[in-house]
Amino acid sequence: MSSNPVAETVAALLPRAKAELAELVAFKSVADFTQFPKSESEGAANWVADALRAEDFRDVAVLDTPDGTQSVYGYLPGPEGAKTVLLYAHYDVQPPLDEAAWTTPPFELTERNGRWYGRGAADCKGGLIMHLLALRALKANGGVPVHVKVIAEGSEEMGTGGLERYAEQHPELLAADTIVIGDTGNFRVGLPTVTTTLRGMTLVRVQIDTLQGSLHSGQFGGAAPDALAALIRVLDSLRAEDGSTTVDGLTPESGWEGLEYDEEQFRKDAKVLDGVGLIGDGSVADRIWARPAVTVLGIDCPPVVGATPSVQAGARALVSLRVPPGVDAAEASKLLQAHLEAHTPWGARVRTEPVGQGQPFRADTASPAYQAMADAMKVAYPGETMQYAGQGGSIPLCNTLASLYPQAEILLIGLSEPEAQIHAVDESVSPEELERLSVAEALFLRNYAAG
Repeated sequence: MSSNPVAETVAALLPRAKAELAELVAFKSVADFTQFPKSESEGAANWVADALRAEDFRDVAVLDTPDGTQSVYGYLPGPEGAKTVLLYAHYDVQPPLDEAAWTTPPFELTERNGRWYGRGAADCKGGLIMHLLALRALKANGGVPVHVKVIAEGSEEMGTGGLERYAEQHPELLAADTIVIGDTGNFRVGLPTVTTTLRGMTLVRVQIDTLQGSLHSGQFGGAAPDALAALIRVLDSLRAEDGSTTVDGLTPESGWEGLEYDEEQFRKDAKVLDGVGLIGDGSVADRIWARPAVTVLGIDCPPVVGATPSVQAGARALVSLRVPPGVDAAEASKLLQAHLEAHTPWGARVRTEPVGQGQPFRADTASPAYQAMADAMKVAYPGETMQYAGQGGSIPLCNTLASLYPQAEILLIGLSEPEAQIHAVDESVSPEELERLSVAEALFLRNYAAG
């Protein structure tokens, strides 16, 4: 990184940032209070609030949102007449999955092979630290040239919509000229990237029932309708022979225009086993950023261990459907439900229930904020040009903010590059990415203020 005072300050602050990230990662802040104590999330929220107060933020508040979780807000005033920038991240995390499968404990930040490992290190507790580093670097080098609002969400990973509903009820709270969402990531380590599209998501639970109770497969199997077999048929109908998603009536027309994703690189990033093919057709970017994608998230049926020779009376599954910009998530949910019901065989009884939803998002890349970020990225990543990429995941708050503040510019950056393995075992963050993106965000705020 070329030498400049902001970069030098960030580099000097990196040990402190690591210590703070370790404190934050230690909170088991999974916003599913059936699995993890609510006190863990409350502790993380209070940590964020204290950190904002220490940086002279005003009006710091731990907000009780309608889904029973908490978000943290703070306001740092800038020069009179300056623009206002909202910085977003979330402190809640995904469950660690199988803790025994982690190389080191998931809630202890551990340095290994040049990376820092821990649940939330990249997604998205590291994003909070990135915002703090950028602001500290500016304060040490002439001051923060804009008004800054920070919002740290407490239930993003659960998709329960608490902050969205709170923002709709208090539309003045998060109003800003530009919004920086610190919850995506570079296309690869060292390649500066802004995310310009997000797929939306709908979750549907499907229940199939065929019998009053499970039956002995030796006595009744072959004629008695098996609910689990019916469910398998239904779920199989969601994919074509090549693995492409097929939901009746869902026919998006657009392809991806922007940074392409090399197929071999994707295989490495996704850790696809040797000899196993990718699914779908078209480019990888088309498949993961511009087209619908269905995933069966879970099935309730007897586990292999302890299974009995029975024809199952009932079975259910949770199905996720990711939808690209241009497709309404609510309409996609209805189509998915209709498809599941229409493809249920043998007259089996079927019930579908939507359990979560988020709309897709497309940014305006022609806005002045994008040029300010591109110029900042050139300094933070010498020799590289800022790239535009999509992301297959959802950040429902983006659409809420875009709807509430239609004139606001929205940029998405962050620490979740492929090596970070977010949502998986052994999640990690690259300290070099944390350093460079903190510099980029600080310089962006300076560029944007001057624009």
